[in-house]
Amino acid sequence: MTRVPPPLLGARREGSAGLIAALAIAAVLLVAVAAVFAFALLRPSGDPAAIDATASPSAASPSPSPSPTLTGSSASPSIPTPTPTATPTPAPPTSPAAQVCDGAPTLLSFWAHPDDDIIFANPTISDAIAAGQCVRTVFLTAGDAGKGMEYVQARELGILRAYNAMRGQEGLWHADDVTLDTGLHIRRLSPDGDPRISVAYVRLPDGNITDGGFSETGFATLSKLYDGAISSLAPVDGGPAVGRGQVVASIRELADAVGPSATLTHIPRGSAFAPGDHPDHSVVGALVREALSSDAAVAPGVRYFVGYPSENLPRNLEGAVLDRKVDTYRIYTQQDKVIRCADRSNCLKTRKFGEWLQRSYPKSEAELQLG
Repeated sequence: MTRVPPPLLGARREGSAGLIAALAIAAVLLVAVAAVFAFALLRPSGDPAAIDATASPSAASPSPSPSPTLTGSSASPSIPTPTPTATPTPAPPTSPAAQVCDGAPTLLSFWAHPDDDIIFANPTISDAIAAGQCVRTVFLTAGDAGKGMEYVQARELGILRAYNAMRGQEGLWHADDVTLDTGLHIRRLSPDGDPRISVAYVRLPDGNITDGGFSETGFATLSKLYDGAISSLAPVDGGPAVGRGQVVASIRELADAVGPSATLTHIPRGSAFAPGDHPDHSVVGALVREALSSDAAVAPGVRYFVGYPSENLPRNLEGAVLDRKVDTYRIYTQQDKVIRCADRSNCLKTRKFGEWLQRSYPKSEAELQLG
């Protein structure tokens, strides 16, 4: 029998051990790879990474349809299925003149001159303030009477003090310069801490009782703008000129911006109550009627107040109501050197004004007696 030398036997044993180790490692690797494939195939569809990839528009290829359709029951519940009504109608742009009233009714009014409101429309305005309503007042002309900005600013200050009296509180007012979407510029003021009240000045030229204007403002008038005799009208403070259509659109924008429950203004041209009134009054009433009469939400609440011709109607204010109205007017006149009156008695004795103060006649559209 041939004997194998010990060193050769050791080498064979080492080779067998190496082969067995290699086979074991290969088996482990095979099991690991199989496990990875099994995990990939059996991974649940709710994995967060999968949902993120589906929800992110940047991770998907562009679709030719603006509303991609999801099919199958495996669609993620975090992605709503589009419907024909899923796209909302865009909201209209908000006007720079928008003012919130916190649920209270809003009384909007448009007047020709600072003081027309407290002469012809009170106690309607003072009653609204006392009831906690929001009151938004707009004056279209400066009421300058050809006397320049010093007189304009004095009248405007008088109005602010009259509104302080109506709201029963003294205080400062803050001013905002607002440019409407129409391009019309207004100077709007509110009492500090009392956003219910605002007064806005447009400052177009006063047209004069003769309707011929004043030399200081180039004889430009709102009537001429309304009738087409001039194409534009510039405010007395040097602001940008406006056209007739722009004024109408601005009135409509202001009404849309505040959503009034009631709107007050002058008797318009063409009414049986217009002859004898100030031409500026009649034109402002006509502009407001043109702007708002077709608005189903606003038109029913419009009231037109009789102006100068009211002196020919019966007196219908007296007692405490008249006293409050006259006192409000007296406070205003302390800033207006043309019609200043010292006390109740003197205010009521003032020619014309004393009679107007004792009356207030609002008219609905049906009562205008348009000819």
